[in-house]
Amino acid sequence: MRIEFNHKMSAHCENGVISNLLEFHGIKLSEAMVFGIGSGIYFSHLTMFKLNGLPVTSFRPWPGAIFRRAAKALDLSIKRRKFRNKEKAMNALDANLEKGIPTGMAVGVFHLTYFPAPYRFHFNAHNIVCVGKENGHYIISDPTMEDFEMLSYDDLKRVRYAQGLQAPKGKMYYITNVGNIDINKAIIKGIKRTVLEMIKLPGPIIGTRGMRFLARRIKKYPLKYDARKAARHLGQIVRMQEEIGTGGAGFRFLYAAFLQEAGERLNLPELSEQSKKMTAVGDMWREFAVQAGRIVKNRNDKESFDTISQLLLNIADEEEKIYKDLDRIVKGIRK
Repeated sequence: MRIEFNHKMSAHCENGVISNLLEFHGIKLSEAMVFGIGSGIYFSHLTMFKLNGLPVTSFRPWPGAIFRRAAKALDLSIKRRKFRNKEKAMNALDANLEKGIPTGMAVGVFHLTYFPAPYRFHFNAHNIVCVGKENGHYIISDPTMEDFEMLSYDDLKRVRYAQGLQAPKGKMYYITNVGNIDINKAIIKGIKRTVLEMIKLPGPIIGTRGMRFLARRIKKYPLKYDARKAARHLGQIVRMQEEIGTGGAGFRFLYAAFLQEAGERLNLPELSEQSKKMTAVGDMWREFAVQAGRIVKNRNDKESFDTISQLLLNIADEEEKIYKDLDRIVKGIRK
């Protein structure tokens, strides 16, 4: 059995899965539009959570949040399920496939057999869609891959029950009903939520405040730690920015594409102007990663940490200006 499903590649797995699932249900939205409506751009520096013994810096909301937010904004009914029993999880997937329901799943990357070995690491929030089963193997639409892939029963079960941080626990999800979709309204909702999370939430660790909080900590790394440990802390930031679940510069470019598309759709040239500014911010994040990488590799002196700290403060200033402008623009839209 194989469901007729249009597989398209994307820059990020969760956005791509959502876009492909929506198209199956007759709704054509670009990856960038899904990302913006789902308020995918984000930042937090969480000193209370540790990964490999180092604080977690997040450039995206919690895995699955983009799908939930986009579904709510677009008036979609979705079903999400987790299973304690592995066999029940696989049986539930088979039942969906028998009914012709393409089914999204959260899986661990490390044991995905079709991934090239250099790209496998312990990340348990990768998103794929299962669209069929042939000869005991499952047909997988993974938006990070060029074409459909295959996984055996045992391999799929293994990645659905990967262990560690954000263990997927057999998580699967799918669209059950499409309501009265108003894409323009959904765009505005998505922008408002992004503005809220990036500049309006209280506390020092989220949004542009979180960027400044991290910038101050980076400046203290060479004073607080030896050269090796200071480099490890900085390396963790870059790894989470550009490797673990993506984010960083890539998400800024994606949000810029959303603003460009939204500006054209809503006939708001001001959004297109903000798109250009967000692209410039993406370039700044890219420069941050490059400079940080050099420091990590060479374990440069205190002045280098001062420089990159200032760059992050500059990024925070530029992003804050954009979100304030977006707030003003959407408040001026007549209902």
